[in-house]
Parts: sequence; C-alpha cells; structure tokens
Amino acid sequence: MNSNEGDLALVMSGGGARAAYQIGFLNCLAQLYPELKIPILTGVSAGAINAAYLANQPGTFSERVEGLTKIWAGLATEQMFRVDSFSIVSNVVRWSLRLLLGGASHTIKVRSLLDTSPLEVLLEQVFDLNDGYLTGIQRNLGGGELKAIAITTSNYSTGQSVSWVQGRELRRWERAHRKGIQCALKRKHILASVSLPFFFPAVEIGGYWHGDGGIRMTAPLSPAIHLGASRILAISTHYAPNYEEDNYPNIDHYPPPIQVAGSLFDAIFLDVFDNDALRLERINRLVARLPERQRYGLRPVKLLLSRPSQDLGKLANEYESTLPRSFRFMTRGLGTQETRSNDVLSLLMFQPDYLERLMELGRQDAQQRSNEIREFLER
Repeated sequence: MNSNEGDLALVMSGGGARAAYQIGFLNCLAQLYPELKIPILTGVSAGAINAAYLANQPGTFSERVEGLTKIWAGLATEQMFRVDSFSIVSNVVRWSLRLLLGGASHTIKVRSLLDTSPLEVLLEQVFDLNDGYLTGIQRNLGGGELKAIAITTSNYSTGQSVSWVQGRELRRWERAHRKGIQCALKRKHILASVSLPFFFPAVEIGGYWHGDGGIRMTAPLSPAIHLGASRILAISTHYAPNYEEDNYPNIDHYPPPIQVAGSLFDAIFLDVFDNDALRLERINRLVARLPERQRYGLRPVKLLLSRPSQDLGKLANEYESTLPRSFRFMTRGLGTQETRSNDVLSLLMFQPDYLERLMELGRQDAQQRSNEIREFLER
C-alpha cells in the first residue's frame, strides 16, 4: 500500500533506550504493510537514530525495519558509552572537583558524566557514511522513496530548537525559539540529537554547541507539518498513567536526586507530545469550521499517536541489577533503588533483556491497535 500524495509522516520521539519500543511498533507496522511508503520522517534524540536509519537505507519498508531491529537486538550498554570503572570514576571525580574548586575549576576539562566514544563507532558502522555524510538519504530522495527527513537538536549557545532538514521542495521556517535549517545530514547531527544533558557531551555544529533535541522542543509535531504532512503517525515513549496511578507516590521518603531528575526529564522530553497533540486537535476543529478562504494557509492534519501500555520506568527496575557493575554503582548513588519508577535509568538502560522487553511491548501494543492503524492509513 502506498500513502496518498506523499503526505504521510512518521514522527518518533526521544527517550534513549526507550526508543526500542518504537522498533517493536515498526515491526508490527511492517508486517501489516511491508511495502509501505513513508515519505516524511522526523526524529528527536534516540528517535533520530531510527528516523535516520529508515531514511538512509535502501530496500522496502519491511527490509529497512528488519535491519533496524537487528541493530537494536544486538545492542549492549558498552556499545553506547564506556562502562569501565576508570572512565566512570574519572569523570565523576572531575565533576566533583569542579564543584569543590568553584571559580578555580576552569582548568578542569569535563563535558559529561559518560564517555560516548563507543556510540560514535557504532554510528560509523551502522550508517553508510562518506566523510560523515549519510549518503543513502540523497539516494532515496532521488529515487522518490523519500520526500524529507528532519532531525532536531537543541542549540545550547542560543537556546533555540533547531530542526536539520534534508529533502525535496523545502521551505525554511522560523518560529519563537525554533527553526528549520536545510542541510545535508551528517553523523554529528544524530550525535547531537541524542546527547542527553549532563550524561552525554554536546556536539559542535557550525560553531555552536548542540545537545538533545527534546530540551526546547515545544512542538514535536511541527517539523512534520512544515514538511507538508497531512497525516502523522507518531510514536511516543511516554506512558500515560490512569487517575489512580497518577496519584500513587513512587517514593516513600525524601526524593533522591534520580527522582527529581526523572521529573525534570519527563517534563522536558516526554510530556510535550500530549500538549502538542491537544493543540493540533483544537486547530483541526477550528479549521473544519472555517471556509477555505478564511483558513490563511492552515489545513487539517490527522494524527494517530501511539504510546506504551506500561510504565517503562517501572519496567527498568526489574533489570537494574543486570547493569554493568561500575555504572550500577554510580546510579545507585543517585537513588535508583529508592524509587519505584526509574525514568532516568530507563533512558540509559541499553541492556539486551530490557530492550527485548520493550520491543515486544511495542509489537503487542501495535497489534492491539491494528484495526485503528489500518483505518488511519487506508482512509
């Protein structure tokens, strides 16, 4: 089945290791529609890796999803960042010295808590790179398989959300604190988008330092709409608790640092999909009530938003003991054993058993909504 007139977009949110959930969902989608064409792809943080792979690889949708699945199925924590004791302890010590020495600490060079050099090697192996460029994207653009892809980063230097776009028939856009820039995508754009604050180092692009794309991304659906989408299939990694769950505490005593950080990360990276989806729904209702001449360029955009049916932070607790020893020691110092929902830990838990669990959950959730997916894609 082909999407109509190239208007279908796939939007994938961030979430670190949580993005394995998206792989399970895509597997079910590929089983339903192995020849599906999705001309517009956007991703942020770990979702940027998934979007870039689909845009860069040749073959049918099913073949590309199969290749992406093999990558995630073979992942381990040490392929994302160094987990040896020397690397972790030295970074923690340098950060501690910066805090203790105050103004005299400018001579201590430290950029992150974790060394992500293994991730750089992994991306080099996964993508067809030529001097850092993702050459497969241009090939798919020329062949008509792809219309556009957008990867979003956060500019630490200016505070803006920047969507790096490669595609055909593009228009530049700029809004308050966010803009789109046309370019040929490179590995550094992906590295910047996945650079989780404090844990992963920022990446220099064009003389500015960029980090995780979810930090200032107040409208995650916006890039796909600017690229011409009238139908958006969005895969979030944020679990929406029911009323009873929402009022049940995840801690018994004073909140440990990991719990405070988890609340901040949820607000920054994971909750914005809900707000943007509500805004889109309201705009759709407004546009539907207006005659064509009074819409001033606005158009209705259909949205199908999928999210996990289980709390991925609580699932992370079940696999905490399998983490590499030195990394587990550091995170326990932040209070991972004092909370019942480890949202921050779930972002960094690239453990094979946890990733497999998330992929299976994604498949199950997609299968349960298969009729809804068919109606959305075929209507």
